[in-house]
Amino acid sequence: MDWLKKIPIGQYVSGKTSWLRGIDPRIKLSWILLFLLTPILANSIWRISTAFVLLLITFLSFLPPRIWLRSLVFLLAFSLIIGSLSIVLPASEASLELTTRAPNEIPGAIVFIRSWEVFRLGPFNLGGISLGPLIVDRRSAELAIKTSTLIFTVIHSVNLMLITTPPEDLVWAIRWFFAPLTLLGFPLEKLSFQLLLALRFLPLVQEELQNLFRSIGVRAIDFRKLGLKSSLSLFVSLGERLLSNILLRAEQGANSLMSREGVWLSSQQLRPYIVFNSKYLWINLSSIFLLLIAISLRCMYGTS
Repeated sequence: MDWLKKIPIGQYVSGKTSWLRGIDPRIKLSWILLFLLTPILANSIWRISTAFVLLLITFLSFLPPRIWLRSLVFLLAFSLIIGSLSIVLPASEASLELTTRAPNEIPGAIVFIRSWEVFRLGPFNLGGISLGPLIVDRRSAELAIKTSTLIFTVIHSVNLMLITTPPEDLVWAIRWFFAPLTLLGFPLEKLSFQLLLALRFLPLVQEELQNLFRSIGVRAIDFRKLGLKSSLSLFVSLGERLLSNILLRAEQGANSLMSREGVWLSSQQLRPYIVFNSKYLWINLSSIFLLLIAISLRCMYGTS
């Protein structure tokens, strides 16, 4: 029942074996924005290329496989399942109903009709019931590629940043990007410290979720007898319980901090040491150069 502890996602792991740890957190955030924003309105080739580049970065990062291997396998399996479910959806039903004029109406004309069908499997015969063929068209294939690659890219890129970046460095980088908002009166010092506490609560969130799944397994609930409506209400109540437990933990942590005369940490106290270290200068310059190349490639070849 402790499978969530065996698949840590979003938890920082200290070490010095990877060049990803030496990259400035501001550059890391820029790369994360690249992985999150460039798939929007991009073609399938760019989406698949982004996922392969992310896999290449993972394998060449020199991180211990025990940190990312289990979460990567789980995420790949989940993305493939979602993609397989999306590929059978009739996403281009309207396109199949388009009518074209018969070629014999125009003498000597050569008509090119784009085929929307990628492949056809079936028909099937299940228990004496004749089922129609499974038709996968272009839009269903594009939907499957879009959903699977988007899930993998978003989750794995953020997870790769969180396991190689201390929460203090990440909060400082976010505070640095939003520094102009201080001119408008936004309390960035307080908000950044609250974000730091939220990142510290990620293991507690996984622990609470693990406890809820364990409670379901101990009670041996038969979801077939409950039905769809009762099962959905059960999961909604579990979500409410999870949220209330997380808020309770956060309130307890805040009360303990204030009872011990805790103070807000300023952004200068959270400034990472790699910003001053010249040893990581070539890594940061190379990361910026590759980031500019990736943005240029997205503008030239990534449009749909």
